[in-house]
Amino acid sequence: MRSPLLSLPVLMAGVLLLAACGSEGKAGSRSDAPPHDSPCGAQPSGTATASDGVRITGVSRDAGHCAEFEVTNHEAEPFTYTITFTFLSGAGEALASQKETIPSVEPGRTVKRTVTLSGTAALPSAMRGPARVKIAEVRSVPTGEAPSPAGSCPPSGVRVYTDDGDAAMGLRLAGINLENCGTRTTRLNGYPELQLLDKAHKPVDGVKVLQGGSAIATGTGADGVPQPLALEPGERAYALLVWRNTVEGGDPVNAPYVRVRATPGAAPVTVTPELDLGTTGKLGVGPWKKDESKAPGAGGGASSGTQSPERPPGRP
Repeated sequence: MRSPLLSLPVLMAGVLLLAACGSEGKAGSRSDAPPHDSPCGAQPSGTATASDGVRITGVSRDAGHCAEFEVTNHEAEPFTYTITFTFLSGAGEALASQKETIPSVEPGRTVKRTVTLSGTAALPSAMRGPARVKIAEVRSVPTGEAPSPAGSCPPSGVRVYTDDGDAAMGLRLAGINLENCGTRTTRLNGYPELQLLDKAHKPVDGVKVLQGGSAIATGTGADGVPQPLALEPGERAYALLVWRNTVEGGDPVNAPYVRVRATPGAAPVTVTPELDLGTTGKLGVGPWKKDESKAPGAGGGASSGTQSPERPPGRP
């Protein structure tokens, strides 16, 4: 999908990568295997870092920049976790930041993984010593509502997911993407149904969801009269979210999660557009529009290289 504004910078993209591997154990299990049994030689962490069910249990003491962590699901149903780790140099300088997804952790289970910083040879010599690792952010959604930008087609026959979003001068935009990955025609008409959720997955009250983007800003591409769409297998559509993060008094509202229903009665999908709504109390949502920049059957639905004339220029 092509987003409407300039893209946010990505920290050292393409230079440093994180890879994950590991095993699964019962809830409450400890990463207490001897150091030589660790895939990266990590030593048990005396002061484990924990956040929202994720815990760093060991950190390598050499230049391998490796850490062991575990994810415990305290919910009553399977959850899928997306964790952002940040590797820091001994001096506290950020080396890399990467999101890792741990799918379908069963209730009461603890899943153990190892995350490793690669590409350390490309680092300046002053930054090649032992690193520290911190949990920058944890996001979790019910596995049955997890977005599916790739992989097997969901039972519904459609994929629903968001892009990374764009920002400029306090104006925020994010796209809800829908792909017909099934074998039947998918029909859309109108706007996606949205429910805003806070960090604890509780409904966010006091925010007006407005149809169209003009109530927030003009020229965003989130306006227009809804048109009936018939998406054949491989075809895609999008709807834009528009908001501002202005704070003028009171407590700012943050809704990291949005439960999306493509049509009334459709199975919900919970996405994470990270809505930082400030104190505006408003979110604009555009109608479903066919994404002409995607060619069905071209590399499994990859971008055809052409851009829909309806959509403002942005990042690819």
